Amino acid sequence: MARPRNQTERRAQLIEATARTVVELGATATKLRDVARAAGVTPASVLYYYSDIQELFAAVFERSAATYFVSRERAIAAQNGPVERLRACIRSGVPWPGEGEQSTRLLFELFPVALRSESAAEQQRVFTDRQADLYRHVLELGRQSGDFDLCGGSSALGRSFVALEDGYAMDLLVGKATAEDIEERLLEHARLVTGNAAFAPSSARAHASDALLQHLDD
Repeated sequence: MARPRNQTERRAQLIEATARTVVELGATATKLRDVARAAGVTPASVLYYYSDIQELFAAVFERSAATYFVSRERAIAAQNGPVERLRACIRSGVPWPGEGEQSTRLLFELFPVALRSESAAEQQRVFTDRQADLYRHVLELGRQSGDFDLCGGSSALGRSFVALEDGYAMDLLVGKATAEDIEERLLEHARLVTGNAAFAPSSARAHASDALLQHLDD
């Protein structure tokens, strides 16, 4: 690996190498020497930038969580109206095959780090709160516009969506559900908590078919 120009570049390379290794081996099996090998450096070089593997895991989690959140934020902002924004919020939280599933797997692998590091625990709390706030904001918009008849407070409902995402994502990672299953379950939850029939799973399939036909016509 070429010598980086500065510490920021080296840290970024180590974080990327760690992320790849964790996805491949799992966090519990990943050792400092595995990261060093993936980065093309010595273990001593890794320790120059990070005091131990836990600190490196925390840095990976911080970067991955930030990237994941920004992608969700952009997906929601690209839609108009509370119904489509909530649909986008749900879809952006589903671990779709490919990059979406890999990102989710990486974050789940690193969740236990929060149990051993106060700084990582704080990152986890902020990450969860920011995601719940995405839902809260969209739900509140729908309540104000009259599109949603919420069955509870928007903050509590937002947090419930994130909790369901986490539980359903684990179902997917252990092979008990597909990404499509998860999206339908979350849409059904949206129908129940908003009172809006547009989120019925059959309606979602019809919506997707209409969008595909429109794309083909274009």
